[in-house]
Amino acid sequence: MSTKVVIGAQWGDEGKGKTIDILAGRADVVVRTSGGNNAGHTLMVDGVTYKLHVMPSGILYPDTVNIIGCGVVIDPKVLLEEIDGFESKGISTKNLKIDARAHVIMPYHIELDGLSEAARGKGDIGTTKKGIGPCYTDKAERSGIRMCDLIDAEIFPEKVRENLKIKNKMIELVYGGTPLDPEKVIEEYTAYADRLRPYVCDTVPLLHKAMDEDKEVLFEGAQGILLDIDLGTYPYVTSSHPISGGVCVGSGVGPKHIDECIGILKGYTTRVGNGPFPTELNDETGEQIRQKGFEFGTTTGRPRRTGWFDAVIAKYAVRTSSLTSVVFNKIDPLGGLDKIKICVAYNKNGEITTDFPPTLTELAQCEPVYEEMDGWNEDISDIKEFDKLPLAAQKYILRVEELIGCKISSIGVGPGRDQNIER
Repeated sequence: MSTKVVIGAQWGDEGKGKTIDILAGRADVVVRTSGGNNAGHTLMVDGVTYKLHVMPSGILYPDTVNIIGCGVVIDPKVLLEEIDGFESKGISTKNLKIDARAHVIMPYHIELDGLSEAARGKGDIGTTKKGIGPCYTDKAERSGIRMCDLIDAEIFPEKVRENLKIKNKMIELVYGGTPLDPEKVIEEYTAYADRLRPYVCDTVPLLHKAMDEDKEVLFEGAQGILLDIDLGTYPYVTSSHPISGGVCVGSGVGPKHIDECIGILKGYTTRVGNGPFPTELNDETGEQIRQKGFEFGTTTGRPRRTGWFDAVIAKYAVRTSSLTSVVFNKIDPLGGLDKIKICVAYNKNGEITTDFPPTLTELAQCEPVYEEMDGWNEDISDIKEFDKLPLAAQKYILRVEELIGCKISSIGVGPGRDQNIER
């Protein structure tokens, strides 16, 4: 048996989709364990681009079982759109399994997400307004609707009516919005339930049976460790656990079953939304990296903020997720720069530290301490061997490896699944 976890080791958008797609081709089971359709993986296969938001990445492989675990929150409409999209392209979804415990994003979650962001004004978090946070709020408050409730013809209407008594008051009286009609919500979502019912089951025994039979299991993460609700840059975070520990609670598998934890980094740093970003580049260099790296959100299309590689963040990811190896993606957008900088430490009010601070106040006080290295001009997109890379690129990769304290096992030199250098 081999069980691998793949997580984002920055603020998300590290190119996890490509790595996950490669590993999914070797897996018997692929499991999505957290987040919702606020995340997205872009896969490029044989010149065709696929954008996944809820669907596990193994869906492109006909014999792979794809599990949406209990830690995921599901917008039924979005999931059905994905199912229909794949089926229309001749890709079967018969091996999709949805855990009965996964929570459902309801229309009032989406409405409240948008209204609360607007009410925050300049202090907004920068959410995708897709109802993720409010859904997780209800989960923690124990008023959530799960997939097992959605497909229960008696329980579901009752829960919707009960929840909307409170949610409509919040929408109307707190935020000045328009209340929702519970009967229309019930009618719309009952239709979704009828279509999704065949996919819903208890995925925990299914997953453990696969491991008992020495199957290859891949757990795919969404977003990145700095968006973790506990260990990320709170409150500018998501509402779940994108770290490796979140895989366990989001799938029903204990930590002793995890063999490898693979972190995905890219050759620079990006983030979306608000909050401090020590290495951010608000200049021509930042824009050049953004354009060459196609740094626009898979789900929202928002331009991502760009900056130099931050080794403090990467080391923090290695520590908090027990990374056993790293995939270093997207070094190709750095080509053409005369000099490349690496943030090796922070200067916090005159004190030099390599530890990532726990609060936004402290992070905002941090100035990056840079090392400068030579850049390269050569096209590296077709290179397959490490020692064929330009010497400057080799030195850059080896220095990053040294700073983060974790082996770089693979290097991405382009968006295609074959544009990788294995070490």
